[in-house]
Amino acid sequence: MTAPAEWPDGPLLAYYGDDFTGSTDAMEAMSAAGVPTVLFLDTPSPDMLARFPQARCIGIAGSSRGRGLEWMDAELPKAFSALSALKVPVLHYKVCSTFDSSPSTGSIGRAIDLGVRHQTGRWSPTIVGSPRLKRYQVFGHLFAAVDGVGHRLDRHPTMSRHPVTPMTESDLRRHLAAQTARRIELIDMLQLRQGTAARRVDELQGDDVPVVFIDVLDDETLAAAGRLVWEHRGTGLFSASSSGLQYALAAYWRELGLLPKEASLPAAEAVPAIAVVSGSCSPVTASQIAWAREHGFRVERLQLPHALDERTRESEIERVVGIAMTSLAQGISPLVYSAEGPDDATVVGFDAIAREAGLPRADAARRVGATLADVMRRLLNRAPLKRIVVAGGDSSGEVASALDLQALTVSAGLAPGAPICRVWSNVAQRDGLEIVLKGGQIGGANFFGIARDGGRRTG
Repeated sequence: MTAPAEWPDGPLLAYYGDDFTGSTDAMEAMSAAGVPTVLFLDTPSPDMLARFPQARCIGIAGSSRGRGLEWMDAELPKAFSALSALKVPVLHYKVCSTFDSSPSTGSIGRAIDLGVRHQTGRWSPTIVGSPRLKRYQVFGHLFAAVDGVGHRLDRHPTMSRHPVTPMTESDLRRHLAAQTARRIELIDMLQLRQGTAARRVDELQGDDVPVVFIDVLDDETLAAAGRLVWEHRGTGLFSASSSGLQYALAAYWRELGLLPKEASLPAAEAVPAIAVVSGSCSPVTASQIAWAREHGFRVERLQLPHALDERTRESEIERVVGIAMTSLAQGISPLVYSAEGPDDATVVGFDAIAREAGLPRADAARRVGATLADVMRRLLNRAPLKRIVVAGGDSSGEVASALDLQALTVSAGLAPGAPICRVWSNVAQRDGLEIVLKGGQIGGANFFGIARDGGRRTG
């Protein structure tokens, strides 16, 4: 058995998250496994890094999932260079576990082409499957379970209808081939189980640094994938993967005795009230908003035509903030949302709403997030909140970026992929705040109740 002393010194993995919710998901995977992890909201200075000397995994939360190629070309190399300077065995571009992307928006292929230049590896492994998140890759095809029912990604009730990057192909090799000219290969579940995967890696490596997808169906293939990456890391690999990469590495390290046998996080404690803002269009989040409405939350819609119009934006923000403040004074948790599911009239008619406000669609979408950020910032400035929740990947990025936060660490478990995080800030009023950044597909119907009540029954 490998002894812990054979772990390399310093950070084991550094990652850039393509959105904020995914970044906290990756942090949770490592933290729960027993690997001290810190997530920065911007490239950390040496002084900021020095505040976390125990960290073996270091992340930067980004926003590339919704960005174009020009932005990625300008911004990603700077982040990759800063993380590569940490001399990590694995440099990770963390993507969503549904791999949604396109040649023009959030291109994972472009990120790979930029990232492999910063490591010396002669292959670039990609792990997307993550059983804990109910994501499964089999013979290169990605599946996701919703309410106990598995769906191929191109037939998934949400991702096949994503408003920006719909998944029209479940074979990830074909999907990625539209985004990069790089060679794309696969190590499938049979090769993992038959013990031929290691030889396959040796055969596939080359100066062209191919992308190699690795199937993950269950705990056995998860650990086998982790072993493959770790034992073939050489002097440094670049990997565009979901948090399945972290889960796979942790599973293999656990087999080696380097980590505790059981992954765990402290249970969340109850708080008197939380404040929630949601920019998610997911049906999962819609069910959570409906649950909150029926279980004692004060649920209020942000009127998008008013929020996007500069003439009425300020009054609309103050309207919903006023309602939320009144609720908090009564001990009631407020929830401000911009849409309730993919069939919501504001989602179906968003292009028309944006045109009426004189904004391109992308600018209008970002302004929705910025408005929710203004709502949450004003609530925090006016109310002594201990815990807040943000739903939606893009919204989470906008809100977290607007709150004077420097770093996050995991403080408690909540739902897979959405932990409670402790805020580190140079602003005393923010330091120690608890924040939950929830992706649209994450959590059960009573998620907001659990976020407020912790382990207490929520009905």
